[in-house]
Order: sequence, then C-alpha cells, then structure tokens
Amino acid sequence: MDERIKKYEAKMQKSLDNLASEYATIRAGRANPHILDRIRVDYYGTPSPIQQVANVSVPEARVIMIKPYDKALMKAIEKAILTSDIGINPSNDGTSIRLVFPELTEDRRKQLCKDVKKKAEEYKVAIRNIRRDGNDSFKKLGKSEEISEDVVKELQDDLQKITDQFIKKVDGTAADKEKEIMTV
Repeated sequence: MDERIKKYEAKMQKSLDNLASEYATIRAGRANPHILDRIRVDYYGTPSPIQQVANVSVPEARVIMIKPYDKALMKAIEKAILTSDIGINPSNDGTSIRLVFPELTEDRRKQLCKDVKKKAEEYKVAIRNIRRDGNDSFKKLGKSEEISEDVVKELQDDLQKITDQFIKKVDGTAADKEKEIMTV
C-alpha cells in the first residue's frame, strides 16, 4: 500500500479508537470502571485520574468500589464524581466509596442508543473529512505534476475503499454498543 494512503488510514484508525473509548464510558446498566476514566481528582494540586490515586474494583455486577490509597482524598474523589456527568451519587462509608448503578429504564436505554448513533455519525463525518483532506493533497500533487492524473485517480479510489471500510467499522461498533445497551 502507498505511504501516502497509510497516513490517512492511520488517522481514520485513530478516530475509530477514539470512538471505542468514548463508547466505553457510556454505561449500559453494568458497572464498568472505564466510566471513571475522564474524571480527575485534585491530588495535592495536580489533577490526577481516579485510577492513579485509588484502587478501583467491581465487586458486584452493578457496583464499583473505590478505595483511595490516601484517606484524605475521600472528599476530593466524592466531589469529583458528584461534579462529573456520570449521574451516579457516590456513597461513602469512611474507608471506601461505592457507586451503585441503577437498572436502566426502557426510556433511558433508548436515549443512550440515540447518543450512540449521534456519536457514530460524528465519527463518520470525521472519517469523511480525513478522506477529503487526502483527496485534496492528492490533487495538489497532480497539479504540481509530481504524479500523473491516473496515479491521482488510483490514490483517490484506494482512499475511498479504506474510507468505506472504516465507515462499516463505525457502524458495526455502534450496533454492538446499541445491542449491549438494549440487553436487559
């Protein structure tokens, strides 16, 4: 495969990876420690991920337990969770913090599926933008006469095939997440 195309394929792969990590933070009724990935705790003036300042475990299917290494961080972790957008109230028993995930209602599941579709659409647009950038750069190469028009057309066709593959992968990832959310 041409080096000029590999650069755009790598960008598309990075977009797909970002989508997968965003989907990991969407809760589907089961406790998933990745929901805490974006939450930062003020650890002596430094915003730190919860996983670096506490032991995060899943003792039951719908419970996440957070045990801080430093007991002084209990309030800071609790505050960070409350101010985040995960929508779960932490319960503090003095030594650990528990996050109990309620069973999702049918309406909430449908809303989450809409969010999944919206995110998938955003990433498809991002992938198409990468394709457009690639096509523009190939056209510039053709105009500066570094490569022939036939080579430009071939590069554009190859890039379109890769774009189609990544769009299918985004659709597949979205469908898997929707299935996970709708499974009771």
